[in-house]
Amino acid sequence: MRYEDAWMWQDQITSTVNALGYTIWDLKYDRKADYFYLELNESLTDDNASDLCSQMSLFTDYKGIGSNGSCFTIYT
Repeated sequence: MRYEDAWMWQDQITSTVNALGYTIWDLKYDRKADYFYLELNESLTDDNASDLCSQMSLFTDYKGIGSNGSCFTIYT
């Protein structure tokens, strides 16, 4: 993925998360593996995590609870 594309996707992910009323703790792109890692400030219920996954433009997988909140892998 090109550098500019990664920034575009990062902005779109941030906008979606914010529109759903959540706050991002960490969002980073792993260029080698070609996915984004997202961790929220809060821990979501399974239903809320599923809703967030369905609202994303890219395939998103709920990974569970991290050190600060719910964690997701977003595949490009």
